[in-house]
Amino acid sequence: MTRVRDRTEDFKDAVRNTAVSLGYNESKLAAILASFIIHKPRQHLPFTKAALTTLESIGTLEQFIIKHRKDYVDLHRTTEQERDSIEHEVLILSEKLHSVTAQFDQLRAIRFQDAINKRMPRRKPNRVANSSSADSSKMNNSELGDTNEIQSEPLRVQQQLLDDETRALQVELSSLLDAAQQTETKMVEMSALNHLMSTHVLQQAQQIELLYEQVRNLSIMVIFAATVILLEFLQCY
Repeated sequence: MTRVRDRTEDFKDAVRNTAVSLGYNESKLAAILASFIIHKPRQHLPFTKAALTTLESIGTLEQFIIKHRKDYVDLHRTTEQERDSIEHEVLILSEKLHSVTAQFDQLRAIRFQDAINKRMPRRKPNRVANSSSADSSKMNNSELGDTNEIQSEPLRVQQQLLDDETRALQVELSSLLDAAQQTETKMVEMSALNHLMSTHVLQQAQQIELLYEQVRNLSIMVIFAATVILLEFLQCY
């Protein structure tokens, strides 16, 4: 069994010799090799920087919730005022995020509608070209019909068959083009509706969670009030 020889060093030498023959000196080669090893920091857009900052803030909030979860649940570690303050801040952030995502959904809907509007007239020039080609073919056919009067009968019959096949192909291509356009439009609309539906489901889930928190807080208040009334009643007797 033959052993495979490692030709890595030979390849490096061949690349270096080729680079030197193309005018690259040692400093340029070193700079190119350094660029492969040490990558330049990627330039972020202002929106990307703002999004990363927001993501860091959300991560900090998540760490705070995880750290103080037991304190929040335990009634003896935090007061009702502290819990109400935390809930108030979290609900404000949730409403702000919901408002921003709703605005972004509106922008996406406008973008999808623009994409649909751009795709619709794109097919019209093709139809105009097809109609012009059909008209030119008709003119050519009429001219050929005039010349065929002089020619023999078999040639005229053959030309008529070719014209019929051409018109049938044009009709079939036009119908296929319409079907493709309708399918493409429906796919874009389904994508937009799918995104809007998922956003709507997320909003419904957030509203249900908010209602659950309100009902839970109300039930706690009712139990607390009932306990206070019961204690006062027992003290009277």
